[in-house]
Amino acid sequence: MSTRKLSLSALTVLELTPPQMVECAAKAGYDYVGLRLLPATDTEVRHDIIGDTPLVRETLAALKDTGIGVLDTEILRLKPDTDVTAYEPMLATAAELGARYVLVAGNDPDESRTAERLAQLCDLARPYGLSPSLEPMPWTDAKDIVQAARIVKAAERNNTGLIIDPLHFDRAGSSTQTLSELPREYFGYVQFCDAPAERPTDLETLLFQARCERMIPGEGGIDLAGILHALPEDLPLSLEIPTQQWAKTASALERAKRMREATLALLDEVYAGH
Repeated sequence: MSTRKLSLSALTVLELTPPQMVECAAKAGYDYVGLRLLPATDTEVRHDIIGDTPLVRETLAALKDTGIGVLDTEILRLKPDTDVTAYEPMLATAAELGARYVLVAGNDPDESRTAERLAQLCDLARPYGLSPSLEPMPWTDAKDIVQAARIVKAAERNNTGLIIDPLHFDRAGSSTQTLSELPREYFGYVQFCDAPAERPTDLETLLFQARCERMIPGEGGIDLAGILHALPEDLPLSLEIPTQQWAKTASALERAKRMREATLALLDEVYAGH
């Protein structure tokens, strides 16, 4: 049986409040939880979870009660007009919650400015013991692992790296060979999900799949075994599997349990020969 640490990503159970996410992760048998402190889109539910708020205190209590750790917090966007220092309250809260990583999206077409801002963010995050890590997504300005790795390298900070998401990796047409050649220290954890083998041809479908309808690992057509073999074997997996349709008929806990079981079964299969 795989001993790989698993984390329940916020996007998987976005209908829950942060304290409920912690409790759900604990009941479903996860080691970690991922928390979204800043929303990813304008239409998403906003939680008052930065600073000394009742929700932060409630989340801290849930973490203490369950023994669950916070793997990562989301989401910081680096845009052309981003003032990195404005993110310090979020970083302070992430550290208070015990997070290790902060997910960063590159939304600036100027690559050198993105690298510069990422470096500033790393310097700001260092005293908090946090690693702001860049997640390449095909619809952002850090489209794939090659470009994102260039940005991370140019930032020249040892507390940053890359977050690989199988869906984005596949949709960007990235290769596992390229992935295996990147520095090992770039990776702290990996997101995990599956999706249909057929790649969407339009942005709307691409975004919809990514944000609303992913598949349980092993039930889609992405080369998950190839991605896993191209990365260090001890990285925690953050299960980011939004399933809008399924969520209408199954509770967050039911879904989280099923995803965990499927992932562990897949891991056993992938590493059977080791």
